[in-house]
Amino acid sequence: MTEDDRFQRMIRSQKFLDRIPHMSALGVQLEDFDVGRVTVRLPYRADIVGNPDTGVLAGGAISALLDNACGSSVVARVAKPNAFATLDLRIDYMRPAEPGRDVLAFAECYKVTRLIAFVRGYAYHDDPAKPIANAAATFMFTGRGELPQAKAAP
Repeated sequence: MTEDDRFQRMIRSQKFLDRIPHMSALGVQLEDFDVGRVTVRLPYRADIVGNPDTGVLAGGAISALLDNACGSSVVARVAKPNAFATLDLRIDYMRPAEPGRDVLAFAECYKVTRLIAFVRGYAYHDDPAKPIANAAATFMFTGRGELPQAKAAP
């Protein structure tokens, strides 16, 4: 893969996030990128707090962050753009996000078949070994464009 191909995938991943209204409204930003792997940031804001007494972010914001980080990793993995939808998403919450702190989410698209992409990810603050939540997701390609060819993860 050329550096230009990598750059084009990164741009597509950012555009993917920007086109999703709730990701734009949450202010989610692409932090790091590699082929099939992304890290995104959800800035802490008072208007997305789920419990005003504790200041802990709403679980829905964390779910949306992980779902879209996982989707972004699919965009970062496939060579040609194609529409897809979340087929399955499982999130295990390990602990609450800490009040006043941004949340990062890392996702890796580790396998792509002709119709399905498989992804794993996690949300955390500073240390990925101390996750706020873990995610496992599958996405189904729904577009009429060229379907991706199955290939090993980079």
